[in-house]
Amino acid sequence: MLHLLYLAGIAAFAASGVLAAHRARLDPFGGLVLAFAAAVSGGTLRDLILDRHPLYWTHDRVLLTVIAVTAVATMFFLHHRELPRRSLMTVDAVGLAVVTVIGARAALDAGVTPFAAVLLAVVTGVTGEVVRDVLCGEFPPLLLREEVYATAALLGAVCYLLLDRLGTGPTTAAVVAASTVFAARIGALHFGLHLPRLAGRPRADDS
Repeated sequence: MLHLLYLAGIAAFAASGVLAAHRARLDPFGGLVLAFAAAVSGGTLRDLILDRHPLYWTHDRVLLTVIAVTAVATMFFLHHRELPRRSLMTVDAVGLAVVTVIGARAALDAGVTPFAAVLLAVVTGVTGEVVRDVLCGEFPPLLLREEVYATAALLGAVCYLLLDRLGTGPTTAAVVAASTVFAARIGALHFGLHLPRLAGRPRADDS
């Protein structure tokens, strides 16, 4: 069940990569590059930190096939009709929710401390979005704006660890934690919630 959930999250991130490429007016090859980059970057960085080899996606044919099929299907769909303006944010929220939880599970299985597991879960969830935005020429990436993005991943990671400590089944814990991430992200978008800026308005002598 967790593997199927993970494939769904990977597919969502792959679709978000194509949607970002479409918005940036890239060609189909650019769409494929962004689909793979968005889908595997977070897990790759997590595995490198955990010193896990070979990297998880290099020997998972099903995962690579899901990314490729999702990317091509999304491009085909976009060729025939335009998606709603917020479709990228919604699909991205699904990917963030699922991949964050899977990152938390992988970190716990590696035997790291709870604090490290939370950090690795957030890293797994947000790295794909950062790489995608940078490749699209968007700066700063969504993560570095006042958006409730990494914060949503953090809430989900903490939720998953708490449920795991309470002995909740892995599937139930994953669904609840992923729902927490998705609700936090979509709720923030719907109500226009933002994090406070690091500093106030610049002073007159700073201009």
